[in-house]
Amino acid sequence: MKVLIACEFSGIVREAFRQRGHNVWSCDLLPTQQEGQHIQGDVLEILGDGWELMIAHPPCTHLAVSGARWFKDKQADQVLALEFVRRLIDAPIDRICIENPVSIISSRFRKPDQIIQPWQFGHGETKATCLWLKNLPPLVPTNIVEGREARVHRMAPGPDRWRERSRTFPGIAEAMAEQWGGGNDTAPKLEFEDILIFRKPLKNSLLPSNNADDIP
Repeated sequence: MKVLIACEFSGIVREAFRQRGHNVWSCDLLPTQQEGQHIQGDVLEILGDGWELMIAHPPCTHLAVSGARWFKDKQADQVLALEFVRRLIDAPIDRICIENPVSIISSRFRKPDQIIQPWQFGHGETKATCLWLKNLPPLVPTNIVEGREARVHRMAPGPDRWRERSRTFPGIAEAMAEQWGGGNDTAPKLEFEDILIFRKPLKNSLLPSNNADDIP
């Protein structure tokens, strides 16, 4: 399968798919930190290149609600950031996942299909991650572990803090590759307790609906 990992420089998700035999490319304005198939440039320029699946990690600097106290000073930046997300959503790709922390995407587009935590995938930490899904099943937790450390949130300020905060946890990357990499029929069957983590039914579109449940 031809897979695009948009806005990724770490190579973590890319390599999880590569190890399962996919023709997968990451794309970011930065060079990749792991040797592999990587396009350094503007991902918007390659959205029409015949991808079958895209997992996108749009920058959250101007979107995440953790920075809400600065929103009044960055309205123009938010408009640009939301337009970038909209163009990813509108990409001519059959299966899409948009990944972001809790952000204004929920109020400007629609609420996420799922909110996951690292501790559901083998990492004893907390970092709420929202997934907006098109033609993809919600991720099923693979390894629920003890530990609820907010390590990412408590990182000391520094020039590389944003890089470390943006990395996908390897356990989540492995789940994406395993459950989405072979078609929807490869995902584990859902048990009742798994269903409780899902926010709303699976959609075949990432665009807002007229459903009252989508109004924040």
